Amino acid sequence: MIRTTRTLTAVMAVAALSVVASPNTAAAQAPKDPAMAALYSNWQGQIDFITKAAEEMTEANYAYKPVATVRSFGELIGHVAGTQDMICAAVLGEKQPAEDAIEKTAKTKAALVAALKASTAHCMKAYNIPAASGTAMVDMFGSKSTKIAALALNAVHDGEHYGNIVTYMRMKGMVPPSSKR
Repeated sequence: MIRTTRTLTAVMAVAALSVVASPNTAAAQAPKDPAMAALYSNWQGQIDFITKAAEEMTEANYAYKPVATVRSFGELIGHVAGTQDMICAAVLGEKQPAEDAIEKTAKTKAALVAALKASTAHCMKAYNIPAASGTAMVDMFGSKSTKIAALALNAVHDGEHYGNIVTYMRMKGMVPPSSKR
């Protein structure tokens, strides 16, 4: 019994070390500055869940709306992608595309997932700005905001809409990515 417990403890320790020692892609791209890394980590968790949900939902369910007055699942994915592009373009000093550009143009699951992944790659650059430039001001929804506040808004916005996505998935009998073990 003692030998089994020791062996099990040793195996668990080695497994834990191997997980810690092998960085995933998201962690490898995280900013080095602790404050920016914390902001990035919050956003990364949300966008990972959104991307997994977008990949798991069937093509047919991209048209699903719980009620007629809300966005379809596909429109929701397009909205997240478009808003990310707009906010991260502002942070990077680029021309801001219309917030609803993707939502209005991408109509298939493949196009929407690709747009979501492209907007996420775009935002990776924005979350990696030097912390010292984070206090620079940008135009955001008709008012001035710091770049850090814009990135925080992006993370919060993604979290808000992941909550919608969870509801859509549950109504379709699916388990959302954040609930899977």
